[in-house]
Amino acid sequence: MIRLLALALVLLLAACATHPALREADVLARRGEPEAAWRLLRDASAAAPQDVELRTALQRQRELSLLALATQAENARATGQLDATAELLQRMEAIDAQAPRSRNLQAALRRARGHEARLAQASRQLQTGQLDAARDTVTQVLAEDPGQPLALALQQKLRQRYAPPPVPSTLAAAYQKPVSLEFRDAPLRTVFEALGRGAGVNFVFDKDVKADARVSLYLKDVSVDEAMRVVLSTQQLERKLLNDNSVLIYPNTPQKQREHQELVTRSFYLNNADVKQAQALVRMMAKTRDLFVDERLNLLVARDTPEVIAMIEQLVAGLDLPEPEVMLDVEVLELGSDRTDEAGLNWGTDASYGSLDGAAMVPWSARGSFRTLVANPVVAARLKGTTGASNLLANPKLRARNKEKAKIQIGDRVPVFTSTSTANVGVSTAVTYIDVGLKLEVEPTVQLDNDVIMKVNLEVSSLGLKENSGGPQPTSAYRIGSRTASTSLRLRDGETQVLAGLINDEDRKNISGVPYASEAPLLGRLFGVHTDSRKKTEIVLLITPHVLRNLSLPEASQSILASGFDANPGAEGVRLRSRGSVAAPLAGGGGGATSAPPQVPAQAPAAGEAVVELQTTDNAAVGETLSVGITNRSATPVRGTLNYDVSLFTRADASGAEASSGSVELELAPQGQQVVVLRARSGAAGQVSSLELSNLRATGPKGEVLAVRVEGQGDVTIRPN
Repeated sequence: MIRLLALALVLLLAACATHPALREADVLARRGEPEAAWRLLRDASAAAPQDVELRTALQRQRELSLLALATQAENARATGQLDATAELLQRMEAIDAQAPRSRNLQAALRRARGHEARLAQASRQLQTGQLDAARDTVTQVLAEDPGQPLALALQQKLRQRYAPPPVPSTLAAAYQKPVSLEFRDAPLRTVFEALGRGAGVNFVFDKDVKADARVSLYLKDVSVDEAMRVVLSTQQLERKLLNDNSVLIYPNTPQKQREHQELVTRSFYLNNADVKQAQALVRMMAKTRDLFVDERLNLLVARDTPEVIAMIEQLVAGLDLPEPEVMLDVEVLELGSDRTDEAGLNWGTDASYGSLDGAAMVPWSARGSFRTLVANPVVAARLKGTTGASNLLANPKLRARNKEKAKIQIGDRVPVFTSTSTANVGVSTAVTYIDVGLKLEVEPTVQLDNDVIMKVNLEVSSLGLKENSGGPQPTSAYRIGSRTASTSLRLRDGETQVLAGLINDEDRKNISGVPYASEAPLLGRLFGVHTDSRKKTEIVLLITPHVLRNLSLPEASQSILASGFDANPGAEGVRLRSRGSVAAPLAGGGGGATSAPPQVPAQAPAAGEAVVELQTTDNAAVGETLSVGITNRSATPVRGTLNYDVSLFTRADASGAEASSGSVELELAPQGQQVVVLRARSGAAGQVSSLELSNLRATGPKGEVLAVRVEGQGDVTIRPN
């Protein structure tokens, strides 16, 4: 026996000391050091490669360590902390560089680095007014990573300043030239010829454009783009850009649109909205027929013109918003009290006369031995009191989506047996379950002002006495005590509402003792025991909503979206906007084409001097273009420099370093004009800037140096968009 005990002790000690690394690794893992636990198991497994238990523990700890690091890395990547993500990736590669989690994070980090560089470029483009290029970059990034925070922020800024459809940047300078046109019953082609010569744009006409169409219009100080759109709209024509300086003109009919309009296809991967709802919205508002949806990927694919696709993008962006969420802090208390009092004299209730031996049959001859028997003691005093209290608490926290029901159920499922007798079959027993306990159902609706409307249903049930039914096949059931409350309320974020008053109050009185005498009002307790019991319970519900996420609504200016015409959604309108008071003369305008007359008559140059006139508007909105015209009123050439503040303006008719140089070199021919197009930078609202001409030089016919006089004002106020 002693040998067996010793052997068992040796085996136990050996089992405990077999793998100390397992115990140490478990301690490290519980302390939140999964990598240290993995390294410990790796070294132990390398020392004992045949140990299956160590290998299994090593594999499990490797997966747990990779999961913990991948979770931290994903959170860092989502918040834009790419350096921290790279550090976590190195730690994952040290564990297993070929693991799927490590490879996926490697690809995600490379893509995030690329997105960071592209978004930095888009931010610079936004600052310099290159809205189209910035928008294209942001759109590509969001197509690859819909939740990229910097891309979402840039997209919001672009929506504030971008109105589709865009004018290609290569034609922006030509289109921004202000002109004045006056034609009375002139041929259509004559009008386009005048526009083409003045703006340097080539026009190609479709064979079905009516050559004999007549045009009558009078436009003063409008841009070439606006003048062209007015003419096209009034003549039922449409245009198509062929290259940097060529435009195709064709009839605006469905057949010609199918022939000339180029379509693009765009895929929209929705994060929050239902793709069926997005399909209905696009079909109704944009009149797009070529739509495809994939409910599995929540994907919407649309095929239409670039202008309509740009409109669809904003429609989908306004629909694809995350739903509000609310955290419900619920506290349910059941407050109960129970008190029982007993006081009085408990008299004996039984007396007997008979034999002492208690025999059932006693001879009559033994009647002399009969005795009177009573309980011992005859009377007993009862004085007893009991008090009890209960406080049952449930304190769950629920996170619920907007208009989605959240349910809580705490309690038991009580079985109820039911027996059924069938002729020639026998008796069968069925079991059903009844839920007893606490049931709470809340349906929140988050308002835009962070108020929460809640529909609350509360039911508290308790198990009562068991009841058995009579009959040949008895069944059992239970009494269920139930208290319910249903209400709808509106609370502010963080406001607590108390729902109470679900009270169950029982008051009972019991008297046992000498009949009638024990019921006397005052002396009754001398002839019996009076028992008074009172049981009271109350249900109290405290509920507090905390809004975690509400709708991120776009600015009010983005709620109105230009949608073209009923027959052509997404098309440009013909509403004219002020582009400046600069007049670009149209060479060879013919007919009624005239250049814009000056607002103030220019003073003729005096002898020995040259006159240069500076024309522009006195204000410009952020993101809009400002046309600056410099006109030489002299018969001699003039050279000089136009200076502008680079912190407030950038050139819209140039690119690269030239766009932000702060100066423009001028070479004005005799009676010539040069137009410079500037764009107001973001953040310049409320500033006042002065455009100045410097280093003006003029040479007379004999080589003499002439004085140069500047007319006109260059003060510009930048107003918000």
